[in-house]
Amino acid sequence: MATAAKKAVVLLSGGLDSSTSAAIARDEGFVLYTLAFDYGQRHRRELHAAEAVSRALGAVEHRVVRFDLRAFGGSALTADIAVPHGRSLADMGRDIPITYVPGRNLIFLSFATAYAEVVEADDIFLGINSLDYSGYPDCRPAFIEAFTQTANLATKAGTQDGRTLHIHAPLINWTKAQIIERGLALGVPYELTWSCYEGGEVACGTCDSCLLRLKGFAEAGATDPIAYAE
Repeated sequence: MATAAKKAVVLLSGGLDSSTSAAIARDEGFVLYTLAFDYGQRHRRELHAAEAVSRALGAVEHRVVRFDLRAFGGSALTADIAVPHGRSLADMGRDIPITYVPGRNLIFLSFATAYAEVVEADDIFLGINSLDYSGYPDCRPAFIEAFTQTANLATKAGTQDGRTLHIHAPLINWTKAQIIERGLALGVPYELTWSCYEGGEVACGTCDSCLLRLKGFAEAGATDPIAYAE
């Protein structure tokens, strides 16, 4: 008798980390249900990237959930606040940066939990990382552990159906170079991804996200396949 395929909901922003996390889920034998968010961010380039990566990785379904965090603002990604450029790694690691979006991963995982209940997936993957100098409080192992407990307490799946929801953050303790090395081994289509906080024709190369990405490729001894402004 054939075994039912394992299903996983994957939070897919279209960036380097989430795309690698999706490829890891696929490599572990999961059927992918990818989930992206149009939440009022600075640009839509990452949404196009998420759709392209989802298709390339063979996801069964790709959903985009729309809501507007610009209603609250408080971040350079959801308000008319300039994105930092040209910062050193020391500057990036000093405080929680202005690109932190209040409540973002908490909201994203709540949507992912609902989606997982509906498609009967017991596993959720996301590409958060606590070692890339972001300083985001919702990228820490303690947050994932707490949310996992909450998800199982707050759902029919966890309280009645005898299911246990698992939140996977496989990259959480990896360096950017390690993430890229693993992704290259898994055939992640990094040429389809978008990490830049700006939404130009090509990546700016100077925002925190671009600088960390470029540093990771350099340390991995690989060439970043996307174009950057000179």
